[in-house]
Amino acid sequence: MNNIAEQRKKLGISQAVLAASIGWGQSRIANYELNTRTPGLSECRQIVDALQKLGAKCSLDDVFPPQAA
Repeated sequence: MNNIAEQRKKLGISQAVLAASIGWGQSRIANYELNTRTPGLSECRQIVDALQKLGAKCSLDDVFPPQAA
């Protein structure tokens, strides 16, 4: 579970805008948001970094909450 869509919508940007800011295709963001693909730690950091550069005030834990044990 992730909060990519929630953070993206707070900024008022599309999947395509977020993806382009990272250098990815829109479908990759869509797959992550739908949980059909799971990003690795490196990809998670890239997504958070891009969201922050686009104006989001979020952390890695905000976008990718730790799983309850």
